[in-house]
Amino acid sequence: MKTIILLAGYPGTGKTYMCNKILSKFPYFYIVSQDKIKEENFDKYGYKNLEERNKIIEKCRDEFYRIMEENMDKQNNIISDYPFSEKQKSIIEDLSIKYKYKVITIRLIADLEVLYKRQLDRDLDESRHLSHIMSSYHKGQILKDRRKADLLVSHDEFINRCKTRGYGEFQLGDLIEVDVTDYSKIDYDNINEQIGKLIGKVEAI
Repeated sequence: MKTIILLAGYPGTGKTYMCNKILSKFPYFYIVSQDKIKEENFDKYGYKNLEERNKIIEKCRDEFYRIMEENMDKQNNIISDYPFSEKQKSIIEDLSIKYKYKVITIRLIADLEVLYKRQLDRDLDESRHLSHIMSSYHKGQILKDRRKADLLVSHDEFINRCKTRGYGEFQLGDLIEVDVTDYSKIDYDNINEQIGKLIGKVEAI
């Protein structure tokens, strides 16, 4: 039996960083990243408005599940990071049952005020893909002042999304919950140890 790790939780919790920490211990996991799929497609097609953007997002969602299923069919161990919610739960659950996968959810939580600042800082950082914060985009586009981006999420909207979309409650399979309010207090070795024990149980089946 193979394993899929779902790095879930609120936006701005550092799921990508956590993913890299886990991969340093378990490098044989294949990454299926919905954000990466979106960025690649936004670069490939571009969009002029929200309607076109949403059509690409729908395409990316289908591609995400297709890539996940292809890797399950190949019996690859998988790790995927995203603010998962009920929208994705039933599909991933059905795939895990079909291909007999063990599911581990690592749910990252934190103080929402801290997370809002982190997300805003991330969106304003030049290394962040511009398509995440623009209603029109083409590859190579530059915005010198990112505070002028028209899809920046306001404080109230961010808090509302976190409280109503189920990011902080998502779970499939075994759960490891980590409070990431203070990065300095995160015990990554302990998290990897917990994962190792769960994976060990799977491999023993």
